[in-house]
Amino acid sequence: MTIVPVYNMLILPEAAMFMKNDLFQSVAGRLPKKNEKVLLVPLKEEVSRNKICTNYMHELAVTGVIVNENINGFVHIITIDRTVINSTEVTEDKDIKINYTAAPETDDLAPDDENTLFEVVNKNFLDFASGQEWGDVAKYLNGFADNLNSMISILDPFLELSPEQRYALLAENSRRKRAKAIEQYVGEFVEMTKLTDHAMEINKDNYQKQLRESAIRNHMEYLQGELDKLHPDELSELQKLELAVMDSDMNEEARKEAEKVISRMKNEGQQTQEYAMLYDWLEMLVHLPWKKKAPEMIDLKEARMVLDEEHYGLKKVKERIIQQIAVLDLKGQQSGSILCFVGAPGTGKTSIGKSIAKALHREYVRISLGGVRDEAEIRGHRRTYVGAMPGRIMNGIYKAGASDPVVILDEIDKLSSNFKGDPANALLEVLDPEQNNTFTDHYLNVPYDLSDVLFICTANSLDTIPKPLLDRMEVVYYSGYTETEKFHIAVNYLLAKAEAQTGIPKGHIHISDECMRAIITDYTAESGVRGLKRQLDTLCRAAAVKMVEGNLHELFIEKQQLHEYLDMYPIRHKVIAEKSQAGVVTGLAWTSSGGEILYIEALFIKGTGKLVITGQLGDVMKESVQIAVSLIRYMYPDRASQFEKNDLHIHVPDGAVPKDGPSAGITIAAAVASLVTGKAIDPETAMSGEISLRGIISAVGGLPEKLIAAKRSGVKTVLLPSGNADQLNDIDDEITQGLSIRTVSGVEEALKLIGLK
Repeated sequence: MTIVPVYNMLILPEAAMFMKNDLFQSVAGRLPKKNEKVLLVPLKEEVSRNKICTNYMHELAVTGVIVNENINGFVHIITIDRTVINSTEVTEDKDIKINYTAAPETDDLAPDDENTLFEVVNKNFLDFASGQEWGDVAKYLNGFADNLNSMISILDPFLELSPEQRYALLAENSRRKRAKAIEQYVGEFVEMTKLTDHAMEINKDNYQKQLRESAIRNHMEYLQGELDKLHPDELSELQKLELAVMDSDMNEEARKEAEKVISRMKNEGQQTQEYAMLYDWLEMLVHLPWKKKAPEMIDLKEARMVLDEEHYGLKKVKERIIQQIAVLDLKGQQSGSILCFVGAPGTGKTSIGKSIAKALHREYVRISLGGVRDEAEIRGHRRTYVGAMPGRIMNGIYKAGASDPVVILDEIDKLSSNFKGDPANALLEVLDPEQNNTFTDHYLNVPYDLSDVLFICTANSLDTIPKPLLDRMEVVYYSGYTETEKFHIAVNYLLAKAEAQTGIPKGHIHISDECMRAIITDYTAESGVRGLKRQLDTLCRAAAVKMVEGNLHELFIEKQQLHEYLDMYPIRHKVIAEKSQAGVVTGLAWTSSGGEILYIEALFIKGTGKLVITGQLGDVMKESVQIAVSLIRYMYPDRASQFEKNDLHIHVPDGAVPKDGPSAGITIAAAVASLVTGKAIDPETAMSGEISLRGIISAVGGLPEKLIAAKRSGVKTVLLPSGNADQLNDIDDEITQGLSIRTVSGVEEALKLIGLK
């Protein structure tokens, strides 16, 4: 910071002042530089710079910044704050070093009262100046002065204030007393000027008047030049961005980088190849939402109401979101892990993000990560590349226009990587609350604070999410909707949206309850409601044709008419076999579209003991087959000859459909045991669980979807691992009602329950 000693010059905070170039150079000991910070130190008496010491300095000083270093021979300075000089030091090179702290300020004048006082003083001056030479002064006061400090600073060259009076204004801690003193000085100046003008008119002596007019004219010419340069129509695009940099709340590092780029653009001119790229970079930088918002009071009742109005069911998910919002309200900042919503497609993972943003009164941003394989998509490209762009994170913040939006990172499990880097690694910093307050995008190359952003991730599965990334997130599972939940969602939400999209007035299509349930059970096969929405859209389009052709006001649709409206046949869901057969067991599987039953079939064929596996099984299920066969051979040693004299063929029907997953072990073992013992298993009994060579059954996932499939297919009894016992308490009674659920910890226990041991 440059020390600028001044004598007999009015210095006030929050004002504009002008100093001749040669005077600035003589007192500062150097040429002025634009955007340079200065400390204006008032002196008790006028001395040369090399003689300045503490004895000659007043106690108070004012900080400022140079807005323009050379306008018609003047340095334009904007003052900022008052400071207290604690100590000074003059180096051997005659440089002055000053240690200072903020000066106390008595804020006893409300902004509204201060503005009112300024308007009164300004009006008095305008009334006095109208119709005489002071009218030009009034004009420029209106252009530059927006407060009392700026007004008296502009009038300072014409005021006959002593050095003591000028410093007394600066030394006054009370904003109210300072404002009253300024009002008094301006009032006295107006009255004295009136008397002087009257005396000059009587005495016909124009000499003093000419001197005053000459001073006014010179000052007005300078102010006119300043006004012309500040007029929006006269500013170039670069100058506008330069002003925007000064007005923005960007951090110091970003401001320095922006000033460096502006200086480079001025020196190199518009003809260089990089000018357009630097201009785009600068424009994005100044328009980023740098200003931190004050924590806003959050109404939990309103948040609950918003979530309940826009999403049916999802009780546990909503409760976890409410917990997050409550903590956010208490702490005033983000806390804890990033939430990751995991579940089947169409269960409302992404759409609930809009509801969270609405409940928090924040902007909403959705960033799709499906198929992203380049690290630069997250961190941005470095500006050395042609066509460089910011990453998706900073681009989303830029579009949101707020520093605290709700950002949905959609399909985070669909990230991939290649030779250009791993985007999942780039997300590690973004999703770490301890690190993301200084996130640096390669394109911007300056740190940005993401700590106020509420990040929420969505995924269909956790299998493909890298463990370090998963470690930064708290998983919130979305179970599939039950048929009753789908019915309420369709009636209360989806049908009205489908009517609106097709131009049908709300409530003019009447679908019977039986018909709606038929659409859910017979024309969709999913955990979510996306397919259900498509079917209702199709139905409303067909209904729109009938209403227009038949000039109908309302339309009633029954179950038997569905084929006509949907133009498709009902989906054939698998049902349990009517007859039991040795070697055939009913299993339960989870798919991306919900739950389904599947059969494991085992058959002995005369041979040499080979194992044949068919049905497009993945590596995990193939290993489950080998474990199950080895385990059954161990558990039934007296049946070993059957394995030696025959080939064992294990098949999972629907061979065209790939199958894999760690939950078929117990079903395969039961099928082999049934074949070996010749005892059939009741097809109304289904099971799910992975096994080990020790005969232990491990817990599985996707319980709600599997139990829904079991109930829909006619299953009566379900065998599940003991490790899933606690999860059963979280499943709706509607799903488990009518099912006899037995938990088992080992293969031998399971075989006893089904009568094979």
